Amino acid sequence: MGLSPDVLKSIDELGFTKPTPIQEEIIPLVFETESDIVGLAQTGTGKTAAFGLPIIEQTDIQNQSVQALILAPTRELCIQISKDLQNYSKHKKGLNVVPVYGGANTDTQIRALKNGAHIIVATPGRMLDLIKRKAAKIARVHTVVLDEADEMLNMGFREELNGILEKTPDTKRTLLFSATMPKEVARIASTYMDNPVEITVGKQNAGAENVRHIYYLVHAADRYLALKRIADMNPDIYGIVFCRTRRETKEVADKLIKDGYNADALHGELSQAQRDHVMKRFRERSLQMLVATDVAARGIDVNDISHIINYNLPDELDIYTHRSGRTGRAGKSGLSIVIANYREKSRIPQIEKIIRKKFEKLPVPTGAEICKKQLFRLIDRMENVKVDEAQIAPFMDTVNKKLDWLSKEEIIKRFVSLEFNRFLDYYKNAPDLNEKPENKRDKRDSRNGGNRNDSRRRKGQGGYARFFINLGKKDGVAPKNIIGMINDNTQDRDINIGDIDIKDNFSFFEVGEKYAPKVMNSFHDSKFKGQRVIVEVAEKDVGGRKKGKKKKK
Repeated sequence: MGLSPDVLKSIDELGFTKPTPIQEEIIPLVFETESDIVGLAQTGTGKTAAFGLPIIEQTDIQNQSVQALILAPTRELCIQISKDLQNYSKHKKGLNVVPVYGGANTDTQIRALKNGAHIIVATPGRMLDLIKRKAAKIARVHTVVLDEADEMLNMGFREELNGILEKTPDTKRTLLFSATMPKEVARIASTYMDNPVEITVGKQNAGAENVRHIYYLVHAADRYLALKRIADMNPDIYGIVFCRTRRETKEVADKLIKDGYNADALHGELSQAQRDHVMKRFRERSLQMLVATDVAARGIDVNDISHIINYNLPDELDIYTHRSGRTGRAGKSGLSIVIANYREKSRIPQIEKIIRKKFEKLPVPTGAEICKKQLFRLIDRMENVKVDEAQIAPFMDTVNKKLDWLSKEEIIKRFVSLEFNRFLDYYKNAPDLNEKPENKRDKRDSRNGGNRNDSRRRKGQGGYARFFINLGKKDGVAPKNIIGMINDNTQDRDINIGDIDIKDNFSFFEVGEKYAPKVMNSFHDSKFKGQRVIVEVAEKDVGGRKKGKKKKK
């Protein structure tokens, strides 16, 4: 594919033998043309090598200026890309790859840039800050890569991307990679790219071929019990549990830890040091289950994840593709599981259309099934355990004397019971969690999306502030646009958003009361399709109901 002996030696040592489909498409194209390129492919398809190997080959080590800039949405992905490039260029002496990202010491990163950087891998916020400080000089870059462009825009980095790209030369080549192609990504492409060649590997949004999709239908209040049973039925689970809110993430992780599972939480309230500690434990597999929000989990690149569990379905169903794409990588199989309540059942066919795959509906495992699974796992472990004869020999005489009054059958029963009694005790009178006729409890819970702790509650329920916004159907606004504006302007995707009511000339939306000041202060100078956005607290009429305002002209 036109790679040099030094690079081939590095990737051979990494165990690469055959290029992935996107590598087969992109690498020759980068070498043979000077075109801008849009690559549409799912997470885990080998995009880093697709753009990274040609960039390494085209870097002039004697030239000390920054020659390539790679932008990624999260610190974790930024670090991962940097490590990959360093591994690919291991035998290309003198090539410097410098990662810069938020949450780390700025002065340290400035010193690293001053020492020389051929390739910068950066998150948008920190990169723009370093450009403004004149610590990062990108006036001579020949290649700019926007990796996971849809995620960067979803995270509210639109202004940062514009600010960075405006500082790059017109002569540069731009490579844009994305799992989806929403309008905002298309706008970036049309503004900053010149007749790009579009390469699509697989179907946009399609689920990975070797991922099996399963859903369990339970009462909303039984969601956590179902999660425990899924974990107990899969004792070797190594997965991510996705929740919608920070609060729920912490609650679920705390419950799992209290119940004896190897789990921890990853959410936006953690310090960078805490986040690093959690991720280190997860990568080392001392954690079996990582409970995370979508925002906190972005950029996690961990191999061999066996299970993705959707404790809640995401508000935007396209996000399900990103979640499920974290398993079933590199030809391995994976499971993506949804724990759904009755009102969410109708969303399963919608996801099937997006991923172009069918879900299997399975019954929640019963206590008896779990006990049987755990028992035979215990027997398998005992059967396959390695015995260190030399180490154990000095103790065997004493052990044999203590146990010589027991028969072989009694020893086996006692051994099994020692490890197994806790499952028997726990599941002895365990209820059946599978589908039953909907009752009043479920009707009440389903008002908030099927979870008592969820933020989505029906209009009029306390704890929410209601806002007026001067945009309606005639302005082309839809609920997803309002959610996007709230996320972009507050830069907080964990805000509790309630009802959204779209009228012809104006609209209303609700957010959790504690977020009201943040929302109120974040829409200054905001625009939608060139129109100034006005957000105000909705007034109340004499009957106490909230009323709208006439649209301002």
